[in-house]
Amino acid sequence: MSVDHYENFPVASILMPRRLRKPVAAIYHFARAADDIADEGDLPDEQRLRQLDEFRAELTLITNNETPLTPLFQNLAAEVHRHALPMQPLYDLLDAFSQDVVKKRYSDFPDLLDYCRRSANPVGNLLLHLYEEATPVNIAYSDAICTSLQIINFWQDVAKDYAIGRIYLPLDELAQHGVSEEQIAQGITNDAWRNLMKFQVDRARAMMISGKPLGSILTGRIGLEMRMIIAGGLRILAKLERAQYDMFRHRPVLKPHDWVIMLAKSAPL
Repeated sequence: MSVDHYENFPVASILMPRRLRKPVAAIYHFARAADDIADEGDLPDEQRLRQLDEFRAELTLITNNETPLTPLFQNLAAEVHRHALPMQPLYDLLDAFSQDVVKKRYSDFPDLLDYCRRSANPVGNLLLHLYEEATPVNIAYSDAICTSLQIINFWQDVAKDYAIGRIYLPLDELAQHGVSEEQIAQGITNDAWRNLMKFQVDRARAMMISGKPLGSILTGRIGLEMRMIIAGGLRILAKLERAQYDMFRHRPVLKPHDWVIMLAKSAPL
C-alpha cells in the first residue's frame, strides 16, 4: 500500500500490468523526489520552496512541449505524452508539497480535505487516466479512496508528524474533544484521545467504504490492485482500534499475514 517516503502510492507491483509499470514508476519517482524536498534533511524552508519551484518550472516545460532539463522530468515527459496524462494533477501534488513546507496546522476538516485534494487525489486521477477509466463517477470514487488513505496515514503517523512540527488533526476537533498539542507531544492516550481518534477512524472508514465500488468497476489485475489497496487501508484502521488508538507506542503496520488476509478479502465481488 505504501513505499518508503511517499505513502499510499501503489507502485508498479506484480499486480500492475506490465504496460503501466514505466509510467507509474515515472510518476512515483517525481512524487517521491518532491516529497523528499519538502520533508527530508535540514534545508531552510526558503530553499525547499525554491527547489519545488524548480520542479514546477520543469512541469511547465512539459506543458509547453519543451524538453525538460533533468532526466527525472525527461522520463516523466515521455510517459505524459505517451499516455496523454493531464498535467494539473502533477501541479496539484507540487502545490501540496509546497504547502507542507509552510503550513503545519489545519483549522478544521474542510481545511484538511482541501490539502488531501491536492496531496492524495491526484495520484488516483493519474492512475485512472493510465487505466483509461477516468470517468466522473470513477474519479469521485477514487477521490474518496485516496483522501481516506491519506487521512489513515496521518492517524498512523501522528507521532512521526509531530516530531517534524506538523499536526494534521483538525484544531477545532482537538478542542471539541479536550485534547491539547501538549498531550500529543507527550503521547498521552486517555479517554479524550480515544474518543477523538474513534471519531477520526470511523470517518476515514466511512469515506473508504464510499469509494469501494471502484474495486468492482475496475477489472482484471488493476481491479485486484485497487481492492488490495482498499483492504490495506481498512486493515490499518482495524489495527488502530485494536491498539486502542495508541499509535504512539503501537504504530500499525501491515505484516506478511495481513497481506494474506487482504488478498483473501480482495477476491472479485
